[in-house]
Amino acid sequence: MAAVVDIFYGQVLADPDLTHYFEGIDMDRLKAHQRRFIGQALGASAPYSGRTMRAAHEKLGITNAAFDRVVDHLAASLAEAGVDEPTIARIAEAVLPLKADIVTA
Repeated sequence: MAAVVDIFYGQVLADPDLTHYFEGIDMDRLKAHQRRFIGQALGASAPYSGRTMRAAHEKLGITNAAFDRVVDHLAASLAEAGVDEPTIARIAEAVLPLKADIVTA
């Protein structure tokens, strides 16, 4: 998962439409949260102990378009890392319902 998360944030931070959402963010901490989130989407038993999705994103003003771009980057990162389509679909199933908590603009 660490390699996927590194690929993912490399793509997201290189995207001029998304990079501003991550200004001033502790990327090491964020990457650790993302690894745990993806792990849980794949059935890991380690509990997630971070803030709720709504609390973590409510002040960022994330748009529908930005959310969709991030999901596209996640899928592309997983594919680049060699993750199979059924697993990518399982992760997408875990991510897509969070849109209502993440999109605030």
